[in-house]
Amino acid sequence: MRHIKIETHLFEFDNENELSEDAVHLFERAKEARLNAYAPYSNFAVGAAILLANGEVVTGSNQENASYPSGLCAERTAIYYAGAKYPNIKILKIAIVAGLLEGKTSKPIPPCGACRQAIAEYEVNQQSPIEIYFKGTSGKILKSNSLKNLLPLIFDKSQL
Repeated sequence: MRHIKIETHLFEFDNENELSEDAVHLFERAKEARLNAYAPYSNFAVGAAILLANGEVVTGSNQENASYPSGLCAERTAIYYAGAKYPNIKILKIAIVAGLLEGKTSKPIPPCGACRQAIAEYEVNQQSPIEIYFKGTSGKILKSNSLKNLLPLIFDKSQL
């Protein structure tokens, strides 16, 4: 038996003032998208904004349903729209803002497992990393240079 160690590396920012101009713009768009969340059951609203290589920004918000599995997360709403509208354009960056509708959420909220898998599909297909920024409604921001930092043992088409 051998021990396998997997490391991940993230970057932490105290606030948006430490980010690049395009990342700040993405967070602004993600905050706007979050206002369109439909979250009457969880009271947890999420907004996502994606920067494409052609300069377009695509946004999404979580959309819940009384039949819980029928809802869709903000990240997948945005990434699937990007894939449908701009099928051959690379995704460069994603910014995610998430938190309770009432009160503050100061802990950075990463994409859920299903969203990580969806992002992995695009990152693998485009053969280049996607920067992922995420935060709560306030507080610090975390950045991953690639989905592989958030899902190091990805399942992709090479296993099929």
